[in-house]
Amino acid sequence: MLSCPSKLRLLHCKLLWSSSSSSLSKYPNPFFFFLSSFSSQPPLPPEPCTKIETSVSTICNLVNESYTSYQSDLTTIMPKYLNLQIEPSHLTPEQAITVIASLINNSGPMVALSFFYWAIIIPQYRHFMRFYITTASSFIQSGYPEKTHEVLRHMVANFYEIGKLDYAINMVFEIHNLGLPPNVHTLNCVLRFIVESGLMELAENVFVEMSDRGVSPNACTYRTMIIGHCRGGSGVLVVEKWVNEMMEKGFLLDGVTCTAVIDLFCKKGSVGKVFGVFEKMCEMGSPPNVINYCALVSQLCKQGSIKQAFEVLEEMVKRGWKPNIYAHTALIDGLCKKGWTDKAYKLFLKLVRSEKYKPNVHTYTAMISGYCKEKKLDKAEMLLRRMQEQELAPNTNTYTTLIDGHAKVGNFVRVNELMEQMVEEGCNPNIYTYNSLVNGLCKRGDLQEAYRMLEIGFERGLRADHITYTILISEHCRRSDTKKAMEVFSKMITAGCCPDIHTYTSLIGAFCRQKDMKEGERFLKEALNQGLVPTKQTYTSLICGYCRDGNSSLALEIFQNMSKKGSTADSLTYGALISGLCKESKLKEARILYDSMIDKGFSPCEVTRLTVAYEYCMLEDSVTAMAVLDKLDTKSWIRTGTTLVRKLCCEGKVEMAAEFYHKLLDKDRNADPVIYAAFKTACYESNKYSVASGISARISKDF
Repeated sequence: MLSCPSKLRLLHCKLLWSSSSSSLSKYPNPFFFFLSSFSSQPPLPPEPCTKIETSVSTICNLVNESYTSYQSDLTTIMPKYLNLQIEPSHLTPEQAITVIASLINNSGPMVALSFFYWAIIIPQYRHFMRFYITTASSFIQSGYPEKTHEVLRHMVANFYEIGKLDYAINMVFEIHNLGLPPNVHTLNCVLRFIVESGLMELAENVFVEMSDRGVSPNACTYRTMIIGHCRGGSGVLVVEKWVNEMMEKGFLLDGVTCTAVIDLFCKKGSVGKVFGVFEKMCEMGSPPNVINYCALVSQLCKQGSIKQAFEVLEEMVKRGWKPNIYAHTALIDGLCKKGWTDKAYKLFLKLVRSEKYKPNVHTYTAMISGYCKEKKLDKAEMLLRRMQEQELAPNTNTYTTLIDGHAKVGNFVRVNELMEQMVEEGCNPNIYTYNSLVNGLCKRGDLQEAYRMLEIGFERGLRADHITYTILISEHCRRSDTKKAMEVFSKMITAGCCPDIHTYTSLIGAFCRQKDMKEGERFLKEALNQGLVPTKQTYTSLICGYCRDGNSSLALEIFQNMSKKGSTADSLTYGALISGLCKESKLKEARILYDSMIDKGFSPCEVTRLTVAYEYCMLEDSVTAMAVLDKLDTKSWIRTGTTLVRKLCCEGKVEMAAEFYHKLLDKDRNADPVIYAAFKTACYESNKYSVASGISARISKDF
């Protein structure tokens, strides 16, 4: 990864490249002035002239002998990796520079390149910039521009690996300015490493400059740009523009590039554009292949679009391609994640009966995972046994899936057996295995044992990841131990693990439950500054906190901002805010939200519907209270109505209770006799005998 100053220097490369170019013929040595100012490599003390000449002559002879000997065994026009009997420490950098220049002049470019390849394997020359400059200079002066470009490409690659890509790129541009004709292969090399560094703005500039300098981008150029934008998460329109331009130039998408495009389009919700790309590929006479289709099926399954994935599978078969085991495994995994394990198992059995495509370890693991999610652990264990009968060795992921399933139901006897079994079979538990174990122990309430198991994992060389820390933080927050949660959070930051939105949500929820809204707000701000997107659980925690704090106005403001931030409220969110508004006697706002949630298909919980109806009853507005309940289904109305009658009786509001009791009898002639007894008692205590008689007469009449 490049440092910020390095990125800034790279962003100025376009200006450096565009500076006035000069002809090489103007300078006796075109690199003399540049070498004198190249401060990153201090000048070396000169050696006595006779010693250098003798050493250089000897080395040149050895190079020529080695090269000739190699050529006698295998004639080729490619440079050779020499087997020189020279101790690298005895050859100074200055001598290496002199040797390369001498070989170019006296032995030819291929011999010189062979020595160049031998030298750049050795660390003391591999990152010695003057060695590359001298080699390039000598090749240019001798009229070998292609060999110069070969040197430059190695220079860029080798300096990229030590984080000094900017130095190498500046040198490439400087040499171009001095008259070396730009070469598409060298510029593609530069582009590739710029893209690897994530500097897509600079990559765009270099691409434009290529055309300005008369260098026509080839298929490799476009592939580099497309993959760079896909990896960088660029917008669909940006990537689509590059794909269209590439195809208009007559270049075909290769498998890697096409897969990258498919992944991005599917993740961005633009599956339709993938079919557009497929159509253009067909028009160009190179229709999508089995890899392209399988990549699309896999991505659709990951996005949960199972129906569409099967449609692609059908299209794939119509075009003559047979889905491979990877496509089937993706479908099984997708079905299981949707909770459709029965359908997944039917597909799994088809593979078992198939002669060509048999389930592999990943297929079994996907099916086992589906059963574990549904807590059908007997079926998951059955698949493990069948897998072993088929002589397929379960991997760490298989065991981790089973351990996670058993840990979630508290079956730690089987968890320990699986841990021992996987170690015996050579599958080392990884941090994901321990995360599953720790999570299960935390759910059981055994936090001390969770820490003990983690220590065992650390002794085996494992390092906690952000999931490990989040599990522990969440458990401490659940116990309202924010002090300990903050200690773990600090360790997480110190260890270099980045908290995700779930980590922050746990902390925000804990502080909000303690009415420490200042800390809750601080963590929300921190999460937003890191580019994290709050979930509905994050917002619901804040809304609950503000409502507990008696600040329903801020809670309502957060609720209104949720949709703007791409988060959809659920019934819990609505319920928390409605309860908060009712507590502050803001019934108008509460009623609007209540009606809105029902209109959107959310079913209010009993607490929510009872709270709203009861508040209206306290205002002697039984008509509105009745209207609130009338939006419920019969079963919900009966439950809420029964509870409301009891509460009204406790408040001594027997006349109003009678209104709801009559409605209750309309919906259920066999109303709870306990409620009837409580109603009669309240009437007698309030001397409302006539009200009690009215209900008694109604019940007698109905029966």
